[in-house]
Amino acid sequence: MSYILVLYHSSHGSVKHLAHEIADAIEQHGCEVKLRTFVAQQPDDIVVSKEDLRDCQALAFGTPTRFGMMAAQAKTFWESTSDLWLKGALIDKPACVFSSSSSMHGGNETTLLTLALPLLHHGMMLLGVPYDVPELSSTQTGGTPYGATHVAGLDNTNELSKDEQKICHAIGKRLAIISEKLSS
Repeated sequence: MSYILVLYHSSHGSVKHLAHEIADAIEQHGCEVKLRTFVAQQPDDIVVSKEDLRDCQALAFGTPTRFGMMAAQAKTFWESTSDLWLKGALIDKPACVFSSSSSMHGGNETTLLTLALPLLHHGMMLLGVPYDVPELSSTQTGGTPYGATHVAGLDNTNELSKDEQKICHAIGKRLAIISEKLSS
């Protein structure tokens, strides 16, 4: 059975919350989801394998911002995927990206762009958040046309806002719909 892989790294829990919101939307659309991390930090975390990536029909990928770049744990994993790249194993699979930062101008958009780079090199089709999602135009917290984002606060205590949740659901649903269209 095919599945959508939701792959993330989360240092303080914010990106994990985003991942679960996106996964919920994918499941609500009737698709199977596999949640994977780069490093197990909690007992229920499952570490990603290259086979998880190779065999998925679509990918949602997220990390916290690290000075406008992806987390090192994710970069290390992507650097190990040359064998998949040489085989073209990910070509034409749809994907989306998501991120969290501590402040409103903490680098979410540039992080989303760095998350997109290995996906584009692998030939994946990057999906953004279209402006028919009304929360994208009204959010006072996270959310960009590049992907779902969260502003966690300097002390990392901000919960996902309603707008951030709706943007996560929109991109998760869009990923599921496009994935289904491509696989039929």
